[in-house]
Amino acid sequence: MVVRLLISIVDALYIKPIRHVISRDTFGYCLCGAANMALDTMWYFVIYHYIVLERYIDLGFVVVSPHIAALAVVFPITFFTGFLLNRYVAFRSTTQRSSRQLVRYALSVVGSIVLNYVFMKLFVEVCHIWPTISKMITTTIVALYSFLAARYFSFRK
Repeated sequence: MVVRLLISIVDALYIKPIRHVISRDTFGYCLCGAANMALDTMWYFVIYHYIVLERYIDLGFVVVSPHIAALAVVFPITFFTGFLLNRYVAFRSTTQRSSRQLVRYALSVVGSIVLNYVFMKLFVEVCHIWPTISKMITTTIVALYSFLAARYFSFRK
């Protein structure tokens, strides 16, 4: 029921001018990515302020800062919502088994994490570009990589 509702929302927003510019899969991927990013931000805010309580967490062998603790709790949530949105809403014409797609999706997410790290180090420390500008450039590159990995690797037809 939720999937049908989300698909109908994507289809309703996929209007004529947009159809001439990008494919339905690309449009669905963009909307699902934006929705997952909004969910990620909302969950991060709630977990950081109300679960972690903005405090350092002493695990005995390491002390985890509150922002990293919140990130560690949020990551599995948005990992699975991202996978489900991509599988059932954005790239719904795929024929692969979901277990295989999940493994491939996990590999592509690892690739995204590595690319984020490498490009941030490159742009900030080697090219001496301001961190915020570096993050914007990196996000653009990683978003393109993520789309291509999803379309041609994780959820290919």
